[in-house]
Amino acid sequence: MVVEGQVHGAIAQGIGQALFESAVYDRETGQIMTGSFMDYAMPRADILPDFLSEVDETQPCTHNPLGVKGCGESGTIGAPAAITSAMIDALGSVGVSGVEMPFTSNKIWNAIQKVH
Repeated sequence: MVVEGQVHGAIAQGIGQALFESAVYDRETGQIMTGSFMDYAMPRADILPDFLSEVDETQPCTHNPLGVKGCGESGTIGAPAAITSAMIDALGSVGVSGVEMPFTSNKIWNAIQKVH
């Protein structure tokens, strides 16, 4: 259950990086504009899908006596890559290229409007 929770949390963090989270600074003063949870968008359980994860214990680690490996990092690496690939595929079909994370709805809308 702990491993599954770490994987789910990591996937949520990766989704947040790809779709929501952005540190925004004032161009003139350098003051952070997203300095609180009221201003900084992040994923919450009520906006994320259910995750189905699997654990493969057939290859234990040989470098420690318990044979355990890290697990939390996998979702933070895989989720943004999967979302970026999906965005490139979907937006490429309408002529959009070069949109950067986070893929906010406003950013996607503006990118589509520029090519049409």
